[in-house]
Amino acid sequence: MTNAYSARGLSQVEVTQRRSEDGYNELPSAKRRNVLAIVAEVLREPMLLLLIAAGGVYLLIGDRTEALMLMVAVIFVLAITLYQEVKTERVLEALKDLTSPRALVMRDGVAQRIAGREVVRGDMLVLKEGDRVAADALLREAVHLRVDESLLSGEAVPVTKCANADRVDRVANVAPGGDSLPFVYSGTLVVQGHGLAEVVAIGVHSEVGKIGKALHTLTRETSPLQNQTRQLVRTLGIIGISLSLLVVVLYALTRGGWLQGVLAGITLAISILPEEYPVVLIVFLALGAWRMSRLNVLTRSMPVLETLGEASVLCVDKTGTLTWNRMSVAAVDAEGEIHGVSQADGALPEKTHELVRLAILASEVDPSDPMEKAFHALNQSLPAAAQVDASHTLVQRYPLQPALLAITHGWRRNDQDHFVVATKGAFEAIAELCRLNDDERRALQARVDVLSARGLRVLAVAGAQHSDDIWPSDPRAFDFKIAGLVGLADPVRPGVPAALRECYAAGVRTIMITGDYPGTAQAIAREIGLRDPEKIVSGAELQRLSDADLRTRTREANIFARVLPEQKLRIVNALKAEGLIVAMTGDGVNDAPALKAAHIGLAMGGRGTDVAREAASLVILDDDFTSIVAAIRQGRRIYANLKKAMSYLLAVHVPIAGMAVLPLLFGWPLFFAPIHIVFMEFIIDPACAIAFEAERGGDELMRQPPRDPRAPLFDRTTLWTVFIQGTGALLIAFASYGGMLHLGANESQARAFAFATLIFGNLGLIFSSRARTGLLLASLREPNPPLWWVVAGALIALLCALYAPFLQRVFGFGQLSPAALASSVALGMATLLWFELAKLAQGRRARLNRLR
Repeated sequence: MTNAYSARGLSQVEVTQRRSEDGYNELPSAKRRNVLAIVAEVLREPMLLLLIAAGGVYLLIGDRTEALMLMVAVIFVLAITLYQEVKTERVLEALKDLTSPRALVMRDGVAQRIAGREVVRGDMLVLKEGDRVAADALLREAVHLRVDESLLSGEAVPVTKCANADRVDRVANVAPGGDSLPFVYSGTLVVQGHGLAEVVAIGVHSEVGKIGKALHTLTRETSPLQNQTRQLVRTLGIIGISLSLLVVVLYALTRGGWLQGVLAGITLAISILPEEYPVVLIVFLALGAWRMSRLNVLTRSMPVLETLGEASVLCVDKTGTLTWNRMSVAAVDAEGEIHGVSQADGALPEKTHELVRLAILASEVDPSDPMEKAFHALNQSLPAAAQVDASHTLVQRYPLQPALLAITHGWRRNDQDHFVVATKGAFEAIAELCRLNDDERRALQARVDVLSARGLRVLAVAGAQHSDDIWPSDPRAFDFKIAGLVGLADPVRPGVPAALRECYAAGVRTIMITGDYPGTAQAIAREIGLRDPEKIVSGAELQRLSDADLRTRTREANIFARVLPEQKLRIVNALKAEGLIVAMTGDGVNDAPALKAAHIGLAMGGRGTDVAREAASLVILDDDFTSIVAAIRQGRRIYANLKKAMSYLLAVHVPIAGMAVLPLLFGWPLFFAPIHIVFMEFIIDPACAIAFEAERGGDELMRQPPRDPRAPLFDRTTLWTVFIQGTGALLIAFASYGGMLHLGANESQARAFAFATLIFGNLGLIFSSRARTGLLLASLREPNPPLWWVVAGALIALLCALYAPFLQRVFGFGQLSPAALASSVALGMATLLWFELAKLAQGRRARLNRLR
């Protein structure tokens, strides 16, 4: 396609001017939450409401200082929460922009892939099979173009489109169907062919905008992890409210004073209510998706981040994922004699000239596909008289069909009185077109085997002559003669063998799926280290297998060759029937059902179609297998860190809730006031949302088998460990408080000592939760700057609360000597020490059991 108006498209100056006139190509959608809306939501949080209620109680009992400090704490908590919410909102908005449909446009003579919202009036859209049309446009060129307009018309049958360059001004008033053949509409889908269209209406002025088909914000799906979190929050909330009401009654009956009882109840409620859990989950998922985008992986569905760690089988396309999809012709086979093709010296023997010329004539005229470009590059290796030049005119096309994997073109040459018909494709299809007998077919296959054993993609080429201006509807009508074979090299991506080994170490089986010849697939499989490359299933064999037999074959076959895209769905369903968690890659229109059916759909962002991206849950921007493995590693890291954060939250609430209740039951002075709980929250929230999220994750993440999808976030072992950790911290803090009171210290001194012990115990819980399975010293070698900022901030805040006179009065702390402070450090760190000793004992028992 090289018409004058398509050569350059708009200039950047014209783009800027038209965008200032019309705005962006987007439709009305739900408004993004502004700061005021987020503040309104945060103020409805139970934690802030309880703090405000406690401030009101302090005013009623005349303690204005405590009331003022609680109001300052409310503002501080509001600021922190607001910062987290705004940051999460921005991350989600950025991800939404990145995952929006893309458009290929001509600008300044260069084809550019841009976000759909960047399209302006006058842009030249390059339309290809699988693209979602970005705006209403007038067709300038169309080749076998068919468009699915069911979004607008409700008609499921695709519409065949033709170009009409003389009807520029009518598109805005023409509805889909009927007299709309020269037009394509925003939101419709190209299902076949290609074309070029000039944009004449965008955004609300398009047909979609007129009938109110607006884009909406990302839908928030409910995942198993979200359901578990909600159930946990609900359970702890009920327990917290019940215990708080009980404390109010007990305090009033045993000590008198309902207002003080209400204050004690509010303090307990603040200490138990698990308001952090949903926030932590949202922050982890949003920041996890952002981290994924930095690995060239876009997340279209948040719940997939937890599913990544469950993936047990990875089905990947060979071309473009395991290999570069940078094709070059490496060898040609003419008359059974193989000739290597050198990129430095393109000269080829005369006997290969007809083969090469036919291969070029059977290729796209203006190719974008790397394989088609590789054939055109051969043109320079032909002598001038044999080259394909302007004297050749394309007059007939027979596109690739599922039933006949060959492309056929009919050409007229100015100095000839007949048409030349050229075809190339899978050797089985060319053998059918040439009507080869069994012996000829076997001989051709033997020649294919020789080239494919080198890892080359092999295509057969044939030619025929046609003398009639009337063209048959089926290329099988021509009298084709085989011209030879062409072998194309597509180098393996350098990081694939190492990434594949990482998959195997992580218990993730890898299956190669390709449309190539089996021999080619096996050669590439051996090069990258794919296991059992001799166990292979062809597309023809797959077609004959029943679903039960296919399930049996999928248990051991790691290569599926000569597979049609629509057969991927059967492979996915067979693997799922075996109880496996399936990740599947795809890029074409016909891949969409398999991507949708797989637990994890992985669309290719570089060569993938819009329909494939919409069906997938993840988009691999660089189409690289190593990025897929990095995504699995990142998914496991996110889940592991989230489990650490959630476990820490459960553990730390045990001593906080216990210290709010036990002194009341023992008749001691109340240990906590709401201001103390707020101080603890300043450590808890950053630790979970920042320190744990920033954990890099060790190499052991990819040396473990995939996570059981049925396993809960908190199994019995985890819950028991959490309870033991929290109880240990509670006993140490409670003993510190009671011991100081028993030794004759006053209430403020005992509170200061026990509170410092509890803070150091809290920090110990952070480190022990971080090193839940391995030893502490090993985890300390893993860098995590945010963790040390949290620790430093907590220590500075504690010292200010203990020794700044004003804060001493607010917190009700007495003077703490350096020796007492050192003792509180030792007692707090005992929380960490005993857990390390328990892990050592457990490891020793495990080693003894293995020896037995």
